[in-house]
Amino acid sequence: MRSRALTVAVVLALGVLSIAGRAQTRQRMNPMIELLEQQKPLFGVYWPGNPQGRRGGPPPADAVMKSPAEWAKDALAYRYADFLFNGSMEGGVDRAIGGVTDFIKATADAGALLKTPFPRFPHPLMVKTPKIAPETAAATANISRELNLGVSGIMFVETESAEEVRAGINAMRFKSKGGTRSDDVGMAPTIWGMTEAQYKQKADLWPLNPDGELLNWTIVESKEGLAHVREIAQVKGIGVLWPGAGTLRGVFSTTNAAGERVLDTVGWEHAIQQVLSACKEFHVPCGFPSTPADIEMRMKQGFSVFVMNWGDPGFKAVDLGRAASGR
Repeated sequence: MRSRALTVAVVLALGVLSIAGRAQTRQRMNPMIELLEQQKPLFGVYWPGNPQGRRGGPPPADAVMKSPAEWAKDALAYRYADFLFNGSMEGGVDRAIGGVTDFIKATADAGALLKTPFPRFPHPLMVKTPKIAPETAAATANISRELNLGVSGIMFVETESAEEVRAGINAMRFKSKGGTRSDDVGMAPTIWGMTEAQYKQKADLWPLNPDGELLNWTIVESKEGLAHVREIAQVKGIGVLWPGAGTLRGVFSTTNAAGERVLDTVGWEHAIQQVLSACKEFHVPCGFPSTPADIEMRMKQGFSVFVMNWGDPGFKAVDLGRAASGR
């Protein structure tokens, strides 16, 4: 019996090593997934032209204006970013998709896809999509349109239930993979440098599909979402869960007699920690929008995916985070 038990143990151990080996040798187009599999921190920035990423409103009066081609060259030249992020479609796909499309085409022209030794995006592109519930049919169409641009992942905003997240995750997966995504693929295969059939094989959601190259981020940024954050964190297919620190700042602020906004710092921080606690409980990486002033503290707390504004302060935060993590 001892001999048989030992044999079983050896077989199981070899199986675990084999799975780990396959994860390490898989040739990833999306290096963010590779880093998540290795449990390493990620550091990214909003892409230039959308430096703070909120809802696609008009740029500040002092904003530097460049062509998409110029922005693309700037973005790809910044080699310390693990991803580039855009939040402009949160406020409506129709009003922002034109500028996003122009930028993505410009990055493709500038060499965003490295073709040797295997196809790979050193700067995978992530975008926000508008709130999913209650208009899930419209949300499914929006998510398909965004994925058809050739992005590497989608962030769901203002999520408030597990059902809402599951609907969004289904929308990221083709029907052949058990989802609800349309078979139309737009320009995505061209951006990924492959045929439509090849794209449909690779463009599935990790970690539901270990070979998938698409990533989901889910953000909780309301009291309703916080009330259901544990249920949300348990949804299979979430790659990174985030507290919406900026939006939650408004949720936990009131107006005093002088008309000034006053932040409930204790309530705000408790909300952030609620999301982090759910991440830890259900073993989901947790993200945070950081600055040079807080990135090292948030890393110590357990956050492991970070997005920073485009520009010198954001680049400094990336440098601090990479130094603290040994990357």
